[in-house]
Amino acid sequence: MRSSTEEVAQWVDAYSEHLLNCANYLVSDGVEAEDLVQEVFLTALSSYDSFQNKSNPLTWLKAILNHKIADYYKKKYKTPLINFDYFFDEDGSWKKNQEIDEWEDESSHSLENLLDNPEFNKILRNALNKLPTKWGLLMKMCYLEGKKSSEICQVMNITPTNYWKILQRSRMQLREYLEINWFNK
Repeated sequence: MRSSTEEVAQWVDAYSEHLLNCANYLVSDGVEAEDLVQEVFLTALSSYDSFQNKSNPLTWLKAILNHKIADYYKKKYKTPLINFDYFFDEDGSWKKNQEIDEWEDESSHSLENLLDNPEFNKILRNALNKLPTKWGLLMKMCYLEGKKSSEICQVMNITPTNYWKILQRSRMQLREYLEINWFNK
């Protein structure tokens, strides 16, 4: 019978790359992602006795990673500093009250297949990375991971009203960035 240390060492070899890819995607900081994955394996080793082999070890490790990432963002954003100057003037009114133009893609790609375009995906990733970190995380959790608003609110420790406001403002900022860097290029 193998010891817990030997078992976890095999998991490190087998699952490190997959967990690191997940962490990089959710954190967008390579060093932080590596630290989180290391914490996952340390947690797995220290709580190995609670693993009952009822699921694949990767499933258990990914659950630990999700908790680590949630804790990371909770700690990082207990007192968020978000600058709303982009959206509001000195009086608190929206800066842009104009009608939103329809997007037209001048390239050979149709709008329906735009996410298949690697160039567009690069621009979209850049747009997400330019959002305030909390906003970008919320957008990724909502649209890329398909998490429910209640779960996102709990993980990010925000109210539903705050969730919808951040989502709305993030969409506006993404739209502006995409218009400048893709559609009006």
